[in-house]
Amino acid sequence: MSTIRSDDNGIEVEALVREFKKGPRAVDGIDLEVKPGEIYGFLGPNGAGKSTTVHMLTTLLPPTAGTARVAGFDVVEQGPDVRDAIGVALQEAALDPFLTAREHMRLQAGMHGLSKADSQRRGDELIERVGLTEAATRKVGGYSGGMKRRLDLALALVHEPRVLFLDEPTTGLDVQSRTALWDEVVRLSRQNGVTVFLTTQYLEEADALAQRVGIIDSGRIVAEGTPDSLKAEIGRPTVEATPANEGDLERIERVFEQFGEAAPAALGAAGVRLREGAEELAPVVRALDAEGITVHNLEIHAPTLDDVFLAKTGKRLEGADADGQAEEPRTTGEMEAVGA
Repeated sequence: MSTIRSDDNGIEVEALVREFKKGPRAVDGIDLEVKPGEIYGFLGPNGAGKSTTVHMLTTLLPPTAGTARVAGFDVVEQGPDVRDAIGVALQEAALDPFLTAREHMRLQAGMHGLSKADSQRRGDELIERVGLTEAATRKVGGYSGGMKRRLDLALALVHEPRVLFLDEPTTGLDVQSRTALWDEVVRLSRQNGVTVFLTTQYLEEADALAQRVGIIDSGRIVAEGTPDSLKAEIGRPTVEATPANEGDLERIERVFEQFGEAAPAALGAAGVRLREGAEELAPVVRALDAEGITVHNLEIHAPTLDDVFLAKTGKRLEGADADGQAEEPRTTGEMEAVGA
């Protein structure tokens, strides 16, 4: 049996590649490191390689080239050890609609070798933690989407994994369910030292949860760092002004041309990305005043992860597709690789 060290909760990836037969080079030589106990946000537009990366790190897909170690184990050479050490909640929860939450928990615990007593104790503890105690004896087929997501998270935690993979866990959830899941993810990291690898379509989710963020585009890592450091790279804030008189909008735009390039703004407003940063706000106000322009509303916006994403990929990330489909439909080669 392999020796497990407490400091082996991280993820180490070197030159990882995944090519599909008659398909794209979905992951193109990426390097990344996730520290033990860290929440790492993995962002990318649809088809960028996020889910393919997760499938390799969780041993569902073999890499074409490169290496990856999860919880201290090689994903190719030590697959069973990796699976023992990780918890996984993928985009679609694999739940039986005819089983209750308690029955799901007992089944999952049994698959991990827990005794009957431990299965019941652990199941009750996790069901309570994710807020499903009152619905624990109901069949899952009657659960809402948020309830299913929370149960799927509980199932991933049955065996107390040291590394947790969450692949777009809050897609389609209401605000309350999303916030509850966020709270649990933070608690797992801070109190239990669980390493969390989180792919998400929601930039505010990455900003709120992740200590570090990686952005993947066309199979390659195009940016990596803390949310604050990445936003600092973009650096320049924007100013948005709404005129009191609609006819003054073009005049505001001409004033703004002195201070930087035009930036997106709300309907009826003008925006400018400040060339010299926030210290230009006062000169902007003075310039508007000098032109005799009365402003109904004036706002300054700090750079966001959305700005970073746009700068690094040329695209905006605005949430999951409306139809809720996975961002990378599996090719025939991938289906064969995972034994479908």
